[in-house]
Amino acid sequence: MARPKPVKIAVGASQVSGLLLAPETPRAGFVLAHGAGAGMTHPFMEGVAQELAERGIATLRYQFAYMEQGGKRPDVPKVAHAAVRAAVAKARDLLPDLTLIAGGKSFGGRMTSQAEALEPLGVRGLAFFGFPLHAAGAPSDERAAHLFDVGAPMLFLQGTRDALADVALMKPLIKKLGKRATLHLEADADHSFHVPAKSGRKDAQVRAEILDAFAAWVASL
Repeated sequence: MARPKPVKIAVGASQVSGLLLAPETPRAGFVLAHGAGAGMTHPFMEGVAQELAERGIATLRYQFAYMEQGGKRPDVPKVAHAAVRAAVAKARDLLPDLTLIAGGKSFGGRMTSQAEALEPLGVRGLAFFGFPLHAAGAPSDERAAHLFDVGAPMLFLQGTRDALADVALMKPLIKKLGKRATLHLEADADHSFHVPAKSGRKDAQVRAEILDAFAAWVASL
């Protein structure tokens, strides 16, 4: 396994930590934000970074301020958006001349899309690993309203058992978003891309499939 390089990312008067993992000749860079309950060193985040490097894609993972400070309550959107913008700016410095994609897991992906909707980040596209369309047990597409203000291409990587994104709502949403949106569904996968043993598949297989889909989408941009 390649070892990521620790970096510091200035966010206003403070800073957050980041991890840069780049293959020798990367063809693109992904600014990767973590989910609400786990930071950038979570095994899923580490696995995504390592396996994208094998596919020729560099990653810059980073912490939101609350996670950096050891807190459990996610930052308010304004604070999270500032971290997203700072991380994209840092990636632009560290990975000059590369096509940049921004996004992340669950909360991190949604904060990225909100930031892009308010003011373009200057990236080529957005990618979401489990976009949290609604709270568990409360199906709704209200959280998707800002996506119609996003002009960049978007990739939604979703599990069909995701309790935070009812497939019956995701499919019509993608259709409404039009050509800018691409949906990749993983059968039997939940919000964490975990699949039950009875599915006959392993979590590692699911992750490989979503990363293959991600890499193919990046190549198509």
